[in-house]
Amino acid sequence: MAFESLSEKLNAAFKKLRGKGRLKEADIKEAMREVRLALLEADVGYKVVRDFVKTVSEKSSGIDVLEGLNPAQMVIKIVNEELCSLMGGENAKLAIASKPPTVIMLIGLQGSGKTTNGAKLAAYMRKTHGKNPLLAACDIYRPAAILQLQTVGKQLDIPVFEMGTKNPVDIAKKSIEFAAKNGNDMVFLDTAGRLHIDDELIGELKAVKAAVQPTEILLVIDAMTGQDAVNAATSFDEALNIDGVILTKLDGDARGGAALSVRAVTGKPIKFAGIGEKLDQLEPFHPDRMASRILGMGDVLTFIEKAEQAFDEKKAKEMTEKLLKNKFTLADYYDQLTQLKSMGSMSDIAGMIPGVDAKALAGASVDEEVLKKTEAIILSMTPHERDNPSTLNSSRKKRIAAGSGTGVVDINRVLKQFEMMQTMTKQLSKGKLPAMFGGGRGKKGLFGM
Repeated sequence: MAFESLSEKLNAAFKKLRGKGRLKEADIKEAMREVRLALLEADVGYKVVRDFVKTVSEKSSGIDVLEGLNPAQMVIKIVNEELCSLMGGENAKLAIASKPPTVIMLIGLQGSGKTTNGAKLAAYMRKTHGKNPLLAACDIYRPAAILQLQTVGKQLDIPVFEMGTKNPVDIAKKSIEFAAKNGNDMVFLDTAGRLHIDDELIGELKAVKAAVQPTEILLVIDAMTGQDAVNAATSFDEALNIDGVILTKLDGDARGGAALSVRAVTGKPIKFAGIGEKLDQLEPFHPDRMASRILGMGDVLTFIEKAEQAFDEKKAKEMTEKLLKNKFTLADYYDQLTQLKSMGSMSDIAGMIPGVDAKALAGASVDEEVLKKTEAIILSMTPHERDNPSTLNSSRKKRIAAGSGTGVVDINRVLKQFEMMQTMTKQLSKGKLPAMFGGGRGKKGLFGM
């Protein structure tokens, strides 16, 4: 996950400060030296690092300690505030046109994820804002670009406007006319990219901009390209005056320097972040939440939002009542398992919970085969057996094994995991996170992770 290395190094630097009762100037100077090295290693631009460390050092010298905080905690508070400020302060939302359709022009280098993440953004706006989006294929050069947009459009059930390899300016104009006639209140223009910025590309993008006057121009950049992404952002912004950035592949870069540099260099906000390959893995970029995660403080708000999206409200209320009455059944267990799976990897979830070591759960996920077996086993039980697993004797287990195409050992495993889940829910209700996600070295634990 992004910032993993930076987070470790910053926390190591602050750990030294926590052991001191009162901070001297030398202590702050040493801590800032380590902060500077950590940021540089995270591929943050030199000028950005220099200005950041200077600001934090000045604010940390002679600080007035707030009640309830020690000097080390105050330094961490200042770093947190400056990290947040560096990335833009607060989430910047998409502008919506007063008269539809809202036109979002997507630009970026080839391979940055422009086509896929443009479609993801269209799906996000439909899901969260009730929009009726249209995707427009304005990339007439890259082989299979139109087909790729049609494929993701079909997967997301979003219409795609295309005119083959005609003039991109004409395609953009016609797509907006089509949207107005067919009730599409947002149009996402998937424009051409290049491996490198050139005059021909910029000229074409300027022509599209002049012809359709987009509501917003969003630059899609790949976080894994580090400072190259920041350089590209600077060039595109100078030529087209972009309105914001979509940062892709943020889940694949352990350094994350692009996220910390692009706002400071261009002055334009990161509006969305791609956090995975799945078509629902795009989320608004919240600088304050990201700063909190970098400093190991978790991101509870995003965790809650993910849970709200994954869990059905009516089912959640029913589940709460069942837990309070200690009536958690095998059917409930399976239902919770499938909903938990939709929230993403265990390491991503753990990184949002304060005090939980996300690295310990790196790569953890729900095993699809285990899930299929669990479903087959539970569905092969009678309603009475699901509600009363204690009645499952040897003969019943053999019958269920035959019906589900599994073995008695698989049934015993499901029952054992169900018991673990019951214990976990009891501990969670007391504010504890049990060590059940792993099954010991070399073993799989709860949910086959």
